[in-house]
Amino acid sequence: MSSPGVGTISHLAGELFKMMAGVNLVHVPFGGNGPALTALLGGQVDVSVASLPSSIEYIRTGKLRGLGVTTAMRAEALPEVPSVGEFVTGYEVTAWYGVGAPKGTPVDVIDKLNREINAGLADPKLKARLADFGGTALALSPADFGKFIAEETEKWAKVIRATNIKAE
Repeated sequence: MSSPGVGTISHLAGELFKMMAGVNLVHVPFGGNGPALTALLGGQVDVSVASLPSSIEYIRTGKLRGLGVTTAMRAEALPEVPSVGEFVTGYEVTAWYGVGAPKGTPVDVIDKLNREINAGLADPKLKARLADFGGTALALSPADFGKFIAEETEKWAKVIRATNIKAE
């Protein structure tokens, strides 16, 4: 099982899959998405939990076979590819990006940034572009985003502890 490196979301998603599905896969870390995908395309590894933006064109052109998406629902961009949760109950992994600000940033600045970012995320052109790559915009309040980060931290801390992953 290739990944872009130890501790990446792809690595952790693979470890979570191994735990939940009860399978044994040997983790082979690479130095980024490109080398991990190259190893998969070249047959040096059998499977990879690759990000959809990095792998979608290979799936669309038939160079890779999409076995499952890690989100709770099937991806609009690849409706024929099942969600892993359809055959491993409760499995869900999403890679996400967010915007942060330094501690102590005034609340009015945080609120304005949040309003403007969420307005941008609501733009139909941006939504369509994200959907082309299998992405979805999730516009949250600062409080909801903080709660989301705490939940994700706890989820992945459990996987890291259970699999004894160490920083390199």
